[in-house]
Amino acid sequence: MRRTGASVIGSSWSSQRLSRCSAVDTPSLTMIALRAVSVYLLLFLVIRFSGKRAIGNFTAFDLLIALLLGEIVAEIIFADVTFLEGGAAILAVALIHQINAWATYFLPSLGALLEGSPTVLMKNGEFQLKGMRKEHMNKRDVLEELRLSGVDDPNEVELLIMENNGEVSVIRHEWARNVQRCDLPIRSARKYN
Repeated sequence: MRRTGASVIGSSWSSQRLSRCSAVDTPSLTMIALRAVSVYLLLFLVIRFSGKRAIGNFTAFDLLIALLLGEIVAEIIFADVTFLEGGAAILAVALIHQINAWATYFLPSLGALLEGSPTVLMKNGEFQLKGMRKEHMNKRDVLEELRLSGVDDPNEVELLIMENNGEVSVIRHEWARNVQRCDLPIRSARKYN
């Protein structure tokens, strides 16, 4: 039986793929894991210094893990790497993430260095230009965040803080806070029999 060109190519590809999947090359797996660690560190630096607004509601590490795992899974799916190689890269990324979580939990100063700290954008109704510069925000951006938080008058703001996950927290002056039921002097109702 004579083979056509397509079946020869398909047969050749299958045998190459099979030989790639069956051979376990420890130095190759180690290099893949080291490349995953290197890419992790590179992406971490890029994300960390691009500002909190760039990552939305993710922490820098959440975004980094999502990007890396997405790329690794794509490599596995499209057979650019074997399943075993992709698995080694995924395990390396997961291990780095666990080490980072453990280190920042037990060493809070390291957590502040790696994850950053909240940034004050407004204090007592006044723009904090240093914090705004750090977060790549202008006055229009800060006022927009206030409106989105239900604040019409910047003078009501005691503190406006950009959190590590990119969200903004508004702390109003006590006189500008909404009245709560516990703030009102209400007598307890009498029981009628």
